[in-house]
Amino acid sequence: MFRRFLPRRRRFSTAPASNATPTLYSNGTTPFSLLSWGRGASGQLGGGKEERRLYPSPVAHLLLPDSDPRLAPTPGRLPSEGETSGLEVGISCGLFHSALLVEGGAWVWGKGDGGRLGLGDESSAFVPRHNPNLQNLRLLALGGIHSAALTTSGDIFTWGYGGFGALGHYVYHRELLPKQVKGPWEGKITHIATSGAHTAAITDSGELYTWGRDEGDGRLGLGSGGGPGEAGSLSVPSKVNALPVPVAAVACGGFFTMALTSDGQLWSWGANSNFELGRGSNSSDWRPQLVPSLKNIHVIQVACGGYHSLALTDEGEVLSWGHGGHGQLGHPTIQNHRVPLAIKALSEERIVYIASGGSTSAAISEKGDLYMWGNARDCQLGVPGLPEVQALPVKVNFLRDGDEDLGPPRVISVAIGASHAMCLVSTQQT
Repeated sequence: MFRRFLPRRRRFSTAPASNATPTLYSNGTTPFSLLSWGRGASGQLGGGKEERRLYPSPVAHLLLPDSDPRLAPTPGRLPSEGETSGLEVGISCGLFHSALLVEGGAWVWGKGDGGRLGLGDESSAFVPRHNPNLQNLRLLALGGIHSAALTTSGDIFTWGYGGFGALGHYVYHRELLPKQVKGPWEGKITHIATSGAHTAAITDSGELYTWGRDEGDGRLGLGSGGGPGEAGSLSVPSKVNALPVPVAAVACGGFFTMALTSDGQLWSWGANSNFELGRGSNSSDWRPQLVPSLKNIHVIQVACGGYHSLALTDEGEVLSWGHGGHGQLGHPTIQNHRVPLAIKALSEERIVYIASGGSTSAAISEKGDLYMWGNARDCQLGVPGLPEVQALPVKVNFLRDGDEDLGPPRVISVAIGASHAMCLVSTQQT
């Protein structure tokens, strides 16, 4: 499955970037751009050098056949109703690496330690590199020092550092190339998620399996430690039997996990010292439980950061909870919040997409505007001149090369790493 990428005409570019922004995919006439910003000491910005970008700057261009391409599945996001077949595009940010998915193929760049890029070695890549070991992808999920991918046939592959058990291969060594996870499940995998050191997968029957690091916080949902009765690492994919209902989406935070049922009910478990679970108390709990205040609310996406979370409702409202010390909750004060609270600063917008990084958050409006808030120390909010703690959402503006105004591009997706961020925008002039 992952040994060789089968070319279909000349759509994908594998040439190294020059001073000009490369066009990585060309099978249409509708222009899109991938932009990045923040700190890029490990190459995660894709600009070809160690740099810090104060505002969104081009990484690559795409020419797509549709002005409204279908977004590839995202960890923590329920499938959209009435989804049809068609070209899929998506992005993902890990701790210090990044990826682009278009029509089942993948480009990767950033820090290569542990083999997290899946290119067969541990070299870093400062520009997007087409990965010939990945094909027929539906979802990419980048973690701390490892990565995971879901194929159209329902198989999950992982690669990178395996010391925490996050690869799920029953051993703890690194994998420099994508390797299929042979779990105990029946049927196909339909959804995956990962974080710094743990990974989760959902089957087509709604069963949830987890594996990876658990320091006694219960993030795997398998007991008080990494496995029944023992803290540590578990490289064996194991079913979360304590979850009493089928689920359709899962998201992994720093030390906790959340899952969504198909009807939008949110379950949480794991570390909770900063109220990450949204239950009102700060007691950690390995047992999955419904988030009480959201029982009558239809959540369509949950995005988990290091110690906080965002939830997007079917009415376009964003709620946040957990650690707020860096402004990542989007409220006027930077205190922690015990339970989900609506972000009033976004109340005039209908939000359609959310994202969280370590201590940074983002939202895209129905009009295609991008808002960001939280930790701005490394310019990862894409707005120059902000304080290190930006408590309220700010609108991100876009410039052409040479600081020429780009006008109102339409943002369709955003992803956040530890100190950088990326977005996909339509640059078609109307």
